[in-house]
Amino acid sequence: MKENRKLPLKKSTKAFYQEGKEIEGYSFFDFLHGYIYGRWPYLYIGVGTGEHPLAKVLRPLFNAFTYIFGGAQQPDGEVTFADTYHGKVVPTQAANQLVNVKEDIKLEDLEPLIPYVKARDIILKNPDHIVVLDCPCRNSRQDPCLPMDVCLIIGEPFASFILDHQPRRSRSISSQEAVQILKEEHQRGHVHHAFFKDAMLERFYAICNCCECCCGAMQAQRGGTRMLTSSGYIAVIDDGLCSACGTCVEFCQFEAVHLEGESAIISEADCMGCGVCGGHCPEGAVELVLHPEKGEPLIIEKLIKEVREAMPG
Repeated sequence: MKENRKLPLKKSTKAFYQEGKEIEGYSFFDFLHGYIYGRWPYLYIGVGTGEHPLAKVLRPLFNAFTYIFGGAQQPDGEVTFADTYHGKVVPTQAANQLVNVKEDIKLEDLEPLIPYVKARDIILKNPDHIVVLDCPCRNSRQDPCLPMDVCLIIGEPFASFILDHQPRRSRSISSQEAVQILKEEHQRGHVHHAFFKDAMLERFYAICNCCECCCGAMQAQRGGTRMLTSSGYIAVIDDGLCSACGTCVEFCQFEAVHLEGESAIISEADCMGCGVCGGHCPEGAVELVLHPEKGEPLIIEKLIKEVREAMPG
């Protein structure tokens, strides 16, 4: 990023800007995009989902802004909106690991895990700094799922930025509180997504807990914009244990399960490997198994171990 005049910015905004300057190819307009996204997330998401009263007026400007400043054209070809803003499904155990990282880590270019052209790094600075934010997607809906405070912002400079700019809708929490939120959201049948965004310093910044009725990313996915990628697992049903009670059908957020005869059937194409169905099956008939064609799972403890083992000495 080029040097610009000093501005009267909050400390967290300056930290955001300074870190952006150290990223090759991250422009002032990328910073501006990230600032707008973090400063006015409810307007940003509300317009993006079409739910905000000003959506019809602002949507064309929103689309133009994200196209021009979101890196629509790159040397290696066209970059879609999904490449600039996307989520990775993570089962509850993997999500728990993400909110319990105790050290700074730098994991770059994770293409096997995050199969998008942009924003596929996990760089955690002060990962124990966790902030819970009222969900912008739920906030934009007329009859939203509750509670609102379920979006987990992880690490710096993101946590401090959200606290500074959304003081009434966010609060600092501990890792233990984050684990409790994940547990309760899983019990409600909601899916954990690790979100990445190019304007958010081109990396992972949050875990959102999503439902098909409120989530903007799931809405986009249904509309053909592939914003979400599989956990790397697929649900498998033990026909010998399945009682065809329909609980898994009720809880599946991706419409990947249906009843057929005396058993439930999983659609491999539609299953995202979130584990919600297995977590609610009263018979214990569902388990997650690795599925190579779905990509690699995001298991942060394994990734950290691999980095340590690769270090000299």
